[in-house]
Amino acid sequence: MRVLFLDTVHPVLEERLTKMGFTCEFDLDAPYGEILKHINAYTGVVIRSRIPFDAELIEAAKNLKFIARSGSGLENIDVDAAKNAGIQVLNSPEGNMDAVGEHAIGMLLMLFNKLREGDREVRRGIWNREGNRGIELAKMTVGIIGYGKMGSALAKKLSGFGCEILAHDKYKSSFGNESVREVELDELKATSDVISIHLPLSPETDYYVDEAFINSCGKPFFLVNTARGKHVKISALLQGLETQQIRGACLDVLEYESKSFEKLSIDELPEDFKKLAEQTNVVLSPHVAGWTQESYIKLSSFLADKIEALNLNALK
Repeated sequence: MRVLFLDTVHPVLEERLTKMGFTCEFDLDAPYGEILKHINAYTGVVIRSRIPFDAELIEAAKNLKFIARSGSGLENIDVDAAKNAGIQVLNSPEGNMDAVGEHAIGMLLMLFNKLREGDREVRRGIWNREGNRGIELAKMTVGIIGYGKMGSALAKKLSGFGCEILAHDKYKSSFGNESVREVELDELKATSDVISIHLPLSPETDYYVDEAFINSCGKPFFLVNTARGKHVKISALLQGLETQQIRGACLDVLEYESKSFEKLSIDELPEDFKKLAEQTNVVLSPHVAGWTQESYIKLSSFLADKIEALNLNALK
């Protein structure tokens, strides 16, 4: 049984697959067309985001039994085509959900306590205590949109901060607990001081946070996005910052990213990005919320567990 790695992942996955009896091969540079020619030779494939696994590629993969994506999102895989072809689609959101939760809180605390400004000023010998007076997360109402692995991990980590935590998920129900109150979207938008986005990318969630979303919120709020850049329309965010309907933003992802999340050229960025970068109440990071030393290992380990749980005899 041959498995093709199309992206780099932690070597623990190769080690465990080899022990299971798979032959692991790597092709980290070949373009889509080349992969299309020989994908039928493989039982499994391991990917991140470099190659879109669309219906054409799935149709060519006559012997493929599983697609294993190191990460949470599946937007680069035609899941319906894979299901119709009898191919198992595996991902590993359990591997980086803790990292995402911690990163979101870290960005909020950095914003609320003006840590970036304070650090820069102290390094220049400026001791501006009053100008760097912060605000507290405690007693705020935090609204989480999307209550999968990432959203629930954030809620768990917020539970010790004394916040009121609201959560909405269009496709889930009965998930509330002693720390999290399940609400309709209208209530979340009406009462939240902080809104954090944890949605998969789909046509339904493309530019989910736009002018209409921002203006329909009941009070000025802080926005957090650690999911996908296309969830937030930057021009609408800038307008919200200007009108102070948005009090500040924490963005680990931007709509300008490439599909592989690896490239962002400053020369190709629009004027809106330059305006965003000038905002002192905006914290940015380079799509690393789920990209910790620990998550790098866990993403592969959870995938290995799921592949091992498949009926290996059926894969031969």
